[in-house]
Amino acid sequence: MFSFLSPRVTRRDALRIASAGFATSCAAPWFNVLATRAAQATKDGAKPKACILVWMIGGPPQSLTFDVKSHSAVKSIATAASGVRISENFSKMAKVMGDVTLLRGMQTGDSNHATARYLMHTGFRKGQNAVPHPTLGSIVAHELGDLASDLPNFISVGSPAFVGYGAGHLGPKFSPIRVDDLGTGLTDLKAPGSAADHESRMSLLDEMNNAFLTDHVAPSVQAHQVTLDRANRLMHTPKTKAFDLSSEPAAVRAEYGSSKLGESMLLARRLVETGVKFVEVRQGNWDVHKNTVATTKRLSEEFDSPYAALITDLKKRGMLDSTLVIAMGEFGRNPANGSSHFSRAWTTVLAGAGLKHGRAIGDTGGSGGTVEKRPIKPGDFMATVCKALGIDHAKEWELSSTRPVPRIAKGSVPLAELFG
Repeated sequence: MFSFLSPRVTRRDALRIASAGFATSCAAPWFNVLATRAAQATKDGAKPKACILVWMIGGPPQSLTFDVKSHSAVKSIATAASGVRISENFSKMAKVMGDVTLLRGMQTGDSNHATARYLMHTGFRKGQNAVPHPTLGSIVAHELGDLASDLPNFISVGSPAFVGYGAGHLGPKFSPIRVDDLGTGLTDLKAPGSAADHESRMSLLDEMNNAFLTDHVAPSVQAHQVTLDRANRLMHTPKTKAFDLSSEPAAVRAEYGSSKLGESMLLARRLVETGVKFVEVRQGNWDVHKNTVATTKRLSEEFDSPYAALITDLKKRGMLDSTLVIAMGEFGRNPANGSSHFSRAWTTVLAGAGLKHGRAIGDTGGSGGTVEKRPIKPGDFMATVCKALGIDHAKEWELSSTRPVPRIAKGSVPLAELFG
């Protein structure tokens, strides 16, 4: 599947699309072009990929979770990955570690929540290159998504709400659809009045919009048209059944658990299975400053079962090799006490996507205070994620001003240990 600006869409294709306008009907020429490209990719054996990001808001203490030290207030346990030990509070995660890699050499140098979240969502510091940068989900939606898809290519799940890190210079077509309340899912999908009345109104709106587009071709107008189309297709597609967790077998639901995080991870799997390219799931309350050990134990156990269930479920369904699962916060915590913000040496977690897993990359020594082996910068992390998903991290964005902007920070290198 490919987005409107996919490199597989030729200049001739782009001109055909532009001349047709962003019509709301799925019969429009630009939809046909995308469908043709997607069919050709399947014929060529290209493997579609997707990404699930579990965002641990506030930053988990690495010395009490993924990088336990001898002085830590929790014990470490052996895992399915030879030589890799993690917190005793991750007993179920330990069993799936053969499909997981711990990046223990994260080194970002930003210990402020807001700016660090921006950095780890985009790979850039705010204001760098003088542009608003697209979040990872928007990049994936742009590069791997299909604008003709009935479901959005980027969905944000859970509470607290997704904040501040949108599509940036890519525009609103690649912004997330938010599902903040799992109980209601996507709301307002039923049209007021009869189906015939709705179709009549949409037909009239279509004519008016196309007439307006003839005289006023502008990104904001096109974005509005695409948004209307997306809403209209959501009102008609049976794929919204993916949001109905009650249709999932009871045994599977039990594995994920009944917590909000467990249901969010189950929903993420269902959405990816339906064709959504990027799902962000959020777990709150990791900004631990008091009762660190007890709070971390509670949050770790809340994370443990759903995460292990997600990896196991994806693998059983043959989806793990085509799905990258990321778990991380914006930074770590001081390894001396697991409390205050710490960005000099911390851990992110990768699973799936056909990578060489069952390992830890990077070493923070006995104290955990510095990266003594294999430091990983934000750009290196983003380049690794892009490569794992089949996205060219070295390519530049071509903005409307014709000024090229790096997709990933220049000089960034993917972690070679995970590939090959």
